[in-house]
Amino acid sequence: MEKQDYFKKALSNFTFEMASGGAIRYLTDEGYTVRQIAERLDFPTPVEKIQKAVWARLLENGTLLIEEPGSRPKEPKYAYIKEYNQNGRPSFRRITVDSTEDTANQSTFILQEQYFSPALHGSLSTFITEKCTENGASSSYVSLDFGLQIRTGRFQPILNALNTRQAEYIQGLPWEMRRVYHRLDKRMQEIIVQLYENQLYSGACYFLKTGEKILL
Repeated sequence: MEKQDYFKKALSNFTFEMASGGAIRYLTDEGYTVRQIAERLDFPTPVEKIQKAVWARLLENGTLLIEEPGSRPKEPKYAYIKEYNQNGRPSFRRITVDSTEDTANQSTFILQEQYFSPALHGSLSTFITEKCTENGASSSYVSLDFGLQIRTGRFQPILNALNTRQAEYIQGLPWEMRRVYHRLDKRMQEIIVQLYENQLYSGACYFLKTGEKILL
């Protein structure tokens, strides 16, 4: 019975991958919401499966992070040099490319924390836009607690504060019950600014190239 269930599941996964998997990944990369993806699939696919596939793709392409940005140590760079023993037999030894001091500096990535202040930084919209331009989208993130807020009844006011397009994106994702981190693409910039201006956001923005963690 277990063997039969295994093959059924394997066949189901194979059918899903062949019919919808590639299309879902492509449409996710293009920025489509779960609802928009469901409308564009030729093969009928349960919304739950689409949500799961979209979430996996966002993790895979770095749009979503589970660990706090900058929390992982930077890996040192290595090179291999050829050496010879007393009998002339060659061997290879791995060395770090950087000096001991540089490698030590790279092993821990420390972000400098500061609070966002309208008096000091101006409007949040302009500030985030400038920081994202300076750091690049792939090095700019924001913390999100939507999965926790769903469980505490604070999620609906968040959706009410967003426009239809923004709310559709947020509502379509299967948020886990923990803090996650989303790349500060244009859509997420707009969402965070909208929530902050309505006093519905608290968290942090991460700008990895400039080494900053901005608390909101």
